[in-house]
Amino acid sequence: MGVDRSRWRRAKAVATVLCALAASVVSIPAHAAGPGGPCALPRSQAHHSEGLDSWNPAYPRPLGRLDAVMIFLSFPGSRPALTPARLAADHFPATSRFFDRASYGRFTLRAHPVDHWIRMPRTAVSYRIRRDWDGEQRTDFLRDAVAAARGSVDFGRYDLVYLVADPDAPGVDSDATKVVNLDTPLQVDGTALRRVVTVFERHPPDRNVLAHETGHALDLPDLYHRPAEGKGDWDTHVGDWDLMGSQFGLASEPFGWHKWKLGWLGPGNVDCVSSPGTSVHTLQSLETPMQPGGEQRTRLVVVRTGATSAVAIEARSAYGNDAATCSEGVLVYRVRSDTPSGAGPVQVLDGHPDRQACRGESVYPPLADAPLGAGESLASRTDGVRVRVGARTAGGEWTVAVTRG
Repeated sequence: MGVDRSRWRRAKAVATVLCALAASVVSIPAHAAGPGGPCALPRSQAHHSEGLDSWNPAYPRPLGRLDAVMIFLSFPGSRPALTPARLAADHFPATSRFFDRASYGRFTLRAHPVDHWIRMPRTAVSYRIRRDWDGEQRTDFLRDAVAAARGSVDFGRYDLVYLVADPDAPGVDSDATKVVNLDTPLQVDGTALRRVVTVFERHPPDRNVLAHETGHALDLPDLYHRPAEGKGDWDTHVGDWDLMGSQFGLASEPFGWHKWKLGWLGPGNVDCVSSPGTSVHTLQSLETPMQPGGEQRTRLVVVRTGATSAVAIEARSAYGNDAATCSEGVLVYRVRSDTPSGAGPVQVLDGHPDRQACRGESVYPPLADAPLGAGESLASRTDGVRVRVGARTAGGEWTVAVTRG
């Protein structure tokens, strides 16, 4: 997929400008001190809050290894056309590889597929499976599935549970795939199940669907905009950027903010701008592997703009989980920690509001070319922030000047 690199060839002139800026820096950025640093927004009561000053202990933290069991459910009156092994291969090892790349090897998701079908006591049609599922019918489905699996699965051994329905059974609705959070946990053999991923995908499934749903199980929010009555565009908030916006996006790598929240970026990777003035930063691309010593290389710049708001700045490139990206450059977005999942807690700021890109491939062409190239700038009066992009270094890093009013 072609990426326009002509904008980056003006590096020499831009470098001169940035040298002048560096000579008159008013505020030197301090590295955020960790979860309690000055740019870490506070976690609120909003569902899947983007606050990261503390971790929500109701969710497993994705550092080290998490074990997930995959349980395959069949239904009376319908004989599965596929094997559990074939359906498991639809999602793994691809989902594990996604998180391994995104986390720089700090998170390992290990799947344990049950090797046989487990028969549900009722037909899929009887549960009336759909996207906005009736709570009682959904709970009946979960209880029946857990009861049916008890003889085959030791739930206490696993951190995550995927319930995978036979995709060919009548009544299985692929639009109903989601994470179910239970106010009252299901108790099974001394284990409390608080959340379960219900998978109703057709075969083959939507790309990155299980990575998206697993993101919810790790306390990440939906970033898409759900239009009234389902009519309109779902991707106006973040477009292709971050799979929590769209599992079909061309640039599915999690935002740097999410990597910080999940513990994959440390204090040395985050430059915090909390005072007025201009500062200059050198950004490594978010997707590139973490090399030895990389814990002290900046991958995210955060500008604190309010009690529950910030502007985040990161570099995106056609690499790894973003290999199919429509454009490369410096991406700027707004974060609010008091805004719940699905209501726009993250909004990408468009570096090129008068044009679109990759029609027919991008989920939302107006934001497909949102990143800034060398010599370009973006100013947000709403946030009081200006971002100017300079030259790329010989190692491919981006030079960025940030002005906070």
